[in-house]
Amino acid sequence: MINNVVLVGRITRDPELRYTPQNQAVATFSLAVNRQFKNANGEREADFINCVIWRQQAENLANWAKKGALIGVTGRIQTRNYENQQGQRVYVTEVVADSFQMLESRSAREGMGGGTSTGSYSAPSQSTTNSRPQTNNNTATPNFGRDADPFGGSPMEISDDDLPF
Repeated sequence: MINNVVLVGRITRDPELRYTPQNQAVATFSLAVNRQFKNANGEREADFINCVIWRQQAENLANWAKKGALIGVTGRIQTRNYENQQGQRVYVTEVVADSFQMLESRSAREGMGGGTSTGSYSAPSQSTTNSRPQTNNNTATPNFGRDADPFGGSPMEISDDDLPF
C-alpha cells in the first residue's frame, strides 16, 4: 500500500508547539494550498489542510516557520475519530508530516528582497542551512506561475523554408 503526500503551501497561522506527557514535541499547523484551476470568477481557490509534525521536526518548524511562510511538506494522510462532549462521533483527516523544507527566505517573504537562503529539515532530527550568494539587488524575482508566457509574448516569425518538412 502507498500513502505518500507532498504539499507546497503557506502556513495559515504560527505552528502550535506542545509536548506530550512523555515529553515528545508535537506541532500542529495548517497549510493553504492553491488549486490548479480557477473558479467561475477567474480566481484561484485554496484548500486549507491540517497537518501535524512530531519530535525534533516539530521544534524546528515552530522555531523557523511562521504565518505566511512557504514550505514543502512530505508525509502521509491519517484519519482518526473521537467522541466529543456532546456524545457525537467526530472524524478527523490530517497530514502527518515526516519532514518539511523552507522554500523562501524570511526577507523574501517580508518583501525586502535580500538573499536567497533556504533551510532544509529532514528526519531524523537533522538540520542544515544552505545559502547562495546574492548576485544583484535590482533583479526582479521571476514569475514561474502557470499563467506566465515563457516565450515573452511576441509570436515567432518562421518561414516555410525554415521547416524541415
